[in-house]
Amino acid sequence: MDSKETNAKIVKMNLGASIRLNKFGIALIGGMIFFIVLLYRNSGTPPRSDFDGRAATVSLKRLLSAAIDAAERGGKIVYDVRVKATLNEQSKGKTKEGANDPVTDGDLKSHLAMFYALTKAFPGVEVISEEHDKSNVDASTVSPAATFNVEVESTIVDDDSIPAEDIRVWIDPLDATQEYTENLKQYVTTMVCVAVKGYPTLGVIHKPFENLTAWGWAGKGVSPKLHVTKDQGGPKDDIAHIIVSRSHSGDVKDVALKAFGENTVVIPAGGAGYKTLAVIQGEADAYVHVTLIKKWDLCAGNAILNALGGKMTTLKGTSVDYGNREEYKNQGGVLATLYQHDYYLPKLQVLQKS
Repeated sequence: MDSKETNAKIVKMNLGASIRLNKFGIALIGGMIFFIVLLYRNSGTPPRSDFDGRAATVSLKRLLSAAIDAAERGGKIVYDVRVKATLNEQSKGKTKEGANDPVTDGDLKSHLAMFYALTKAFPGVEVISEEHDKSNVDASTVSPAATFNVEVESTIVDDDSIPAEDIRVWIDPLDATQEYTENLKQYVTTMVCVAVKGYPTLGVIHKPFENLTAWGWAGKGVSPKLHVTKDQGGPKDDIAHIIVSRSHSGDVKDVALKAFGENTVVIPAGGAGYKTLAVIQGEADAYVHVTLIKKWDLCAGNAILNALGGKMTTLKGTSVDYGNREEYKNQGGVLATLYQHDYYLPKLQVLQKS
């Protein structure tokens, strides 16, 4: 065999070895990629749209789970501050009615936990809070809100993906602060609401001193733990039971008596969240408010009522829009009912015109 034939055979042998090696390498790399993908899919890591501010859409089911987690985190802080009696109460000034408008460490620390838990979990979503950060706030200790909740998964069958730009999240880190300072703990709540194009869609009201979390998703369902009264078909025993604010009442008591009769039972209570739940649970027929109120006080209860087929409107009967952070004041009063909204509303409207 001459040198040319020998070299040709060597080249052929090397070429064959090279081809076999490349096939093995490709198979190995392919197996590694498959294994990595399998691990990622089984890790429970939420879709990128939940965590990436550049994403176009947001899962409402995951956002509801995060809202529940945020409200309960805030509630734990509110509870601990009250139990330790470290309120450090200050005043934000006077309300329009001349009542004190306090703020405490419970409000501010709850805000820190709730606001940053939500913004870290959903950086592309606008979150609007009643409170604001103090200078030099360290948010590094706040972890993103959990985007999985067993109760939500077992109750809600499907999901909606919504453009992030259509979503506004309203949070009230401590509703009923005045009552909180007076140790009237039954009225205190923490609340989160998700409005889609201004419509209150997801609502969470957490009672930290009763360890109760009520939530609702308009068109989808409500928390199975939420007690909902049966259809009352109008006022109990033909006597309207109206729940009103105890600390910002204005002339609402007189309005209720004039609108629904002198036998009307007027129930003073603290916190818009508490009062809305009282209507849902049958402790009152309607919640009436006649003076200015902030939208973070209303949004969560409004969403839960929407999920139950109830209504919350202004005293003129118009819906409250939650689509603009700059328009955070509701000037038109409030009527909230689970049933028979059309029974109560005309009576209030007639009184306004007189």
